[in-house]
Amino acid sequence: MNAASSRRTQIPTTTDRKNTPMCQHQPPCPTADSADREAALPVAHHPEQGWSLLCNGVLLFEDTGELLPNGQIIAPHRPLGTSQVVRAA
Repeated sequence: MNAASSRRTQIPTTTDRKNTPMCQHQPPCPTADSADREAALPVAHHPEQGWSLLCNGVLLFEDTGELLPNGQIIAPHRPLGTSQVVRAA
């Protein structure tokens, strides 16, 4: 065994890392994987920059787009305007 191989540093994979929960609320807020993830409470709010950080780690943008903690991007999903809503007969 040479000196270089004995000094290898082990880089943790994403499964090795421990996620410390930012949410300390009771009952806890929805996780980033939940369908209702936008209901989590903000821990940082910057309206001048157009984003908020939710306690579940989701970055929520004012155009309704999202960036999840795992790097997944959720496209903006604005509600339909009143001109696009169909009335029931």
